Amino acid sequence: MKEFTINGAVVQGYPLCAAQRLHFYTIRFSKPQVLNIGTGLYIKNDVDFDVLKQSIHQAINDMDTMRLRFIEDEDGTPYQYIVPFDEREIGFFDFSHWKEEDANEEMKRWTEKPFERYNAPENVVVMIKFPGGYNGMYLKVNHMTMDSSSIIEFNKRVLEIYCAKVYDYPYPKPLQPYLKQLLKDLEYEKPDNPAHIADEEFWKADIEAKNEPMYTDFTGPGRLITQRREAKNPKLRSAYVISNSMEADISVYNLETEPSMRLLKFCEENKVPMASLLLMGLRTVLSKFNNDEKDVCVKTCIARRGTLLEKHSGGTRIHFFPMRTIIEPETTFIDAIRVIQTEQTKIFRHANYDPIEYTMKRSKYRKFAPGASYESISLTYQPLTLRNASDDLPDIDYKTFWYSNGVAGQPLYLTVMHRPEDNGLNFNFEFRKDVVSHHEMEFFYYYLCRVLFRGIEDPNRTVGEILEMI
Repeated sequence: MKEFTINGAVVQGYPLCAAQRLHFYTIRFSKPQVLNIGTGLYIKNDVDFDVLKQSIHQAINDMDTMRLRFIEDEDGTPYQYIVPFDEREIGFFDFSHWKEEDANEEMKRWTEKPFERYNAPENVVVMIKFPGGYNGMYLKVNHMTMDSSSIIEFNKRVLEIYCAKVYDYPYPKPLQPYLKQLLKDLEYEKPDNPAHIADEEFWKADIEAKNEPMYTDFTGPGRLITQRREAKNPKLRSAYVISNSMEADISVYNLETEPSMRLLKFCEENKVPMASLLLMGLRTVLSKFNNDEKDVCVKTCIARRGTLLEKHSGGTRIHFFPMRTIIEPETTFIDAIRVIQTEQTKIFRHANYDPIEYTMKRSKYRKFAPGASYESISLTYQPLTLRNASDDLPDIDYKTFWYSNGVAGQPLYLTVMHRPEDNGLNFNFEFRKDVVSHHEMEFFYYYLCRVLFRGIEDPNRTVGEILEMI
């Protein structure tokens, strides 16, 4: 901890946690807006914007991560602090006479504008009149302060306060303090912490596995073949994945309600997590695209929100780790998912470890070239929606949007979320334009769906049979 003087007042600065350092590391090699997350929440109701503004102000002051700021010391080391109160002006914009796609395109441009790095708010809230009779708010946050769970928590807070003021619903309970969880995370990072020591030993064993992992690209084996030729190393198993350009876009595919419910039913009946099923789909498509390779790595997102304090303290808690599976073609679909489930459980137990520390140690041990990896795609599954996050909200028709910030820190990042209106699945592919196109994303999504539905219609089909069918 370190004290800073800002505008004549002394504030307590705290070091960044591992999840924040991961994002801070990202902007060193990218454009600053890479950490911007832009979202829209619009309800099919007339809205009292004066009351909405009051509700937004109250939610900002209830949720301390909305008041988080960054500062650097004389050595250039970043710290974070929380301002005690924030009564900034909340903007308003009327899109009601615009086309929906034009309104979304404008808010995408808002999302591309970077934040001030230090001593400034790390979020923007604008009240919105949206086309089609929807009204609500646009929210842009710095990923170093919030992740998708935090955003949903803030949106829920605003709506619950609004409903308490307008419809006499119960006022929401107090939130958990961000600093309490941050201090627990910083305590874990001490080198003599037993949990930290155990996690370090686990990831050391993973890094030093005798049989080196294999890179599988989402466009096929061409990238690895080219790099083997350039390196004059036919046994090269990692690939350089950094792009020449950071420019990015998003392709969104909405899986219809009925097939989405089939996937959910399969998971419920077989007692497997949806994330395991999705990972099975991804690794099978990567296998198919890379000559039926058995050894496949996917980078998986761990939300790290298992306790009540973690769930309701806001902040950013996402850690990314590789999930490697070697699955033989005679393995059945359901048994392969169980293999993935077992690997996920191992990762969850050791997910507090610093992902940057892991990456650096792996790169050093494997003698990677800068930017090399075994993973070509990352997956986040977000099961939480406003509708299942709160019992104290009326059954209102609403829309949510996630807006691209125009750049990406990795070649391909898939986020799977539930739609609020029917709990169906949306597949959001964020990709770098110089690596892949919208058409290729559609092709990838097509194969992903084929794998998932060929598998769930007969879970005893072997992986080899599914690879032949698709």
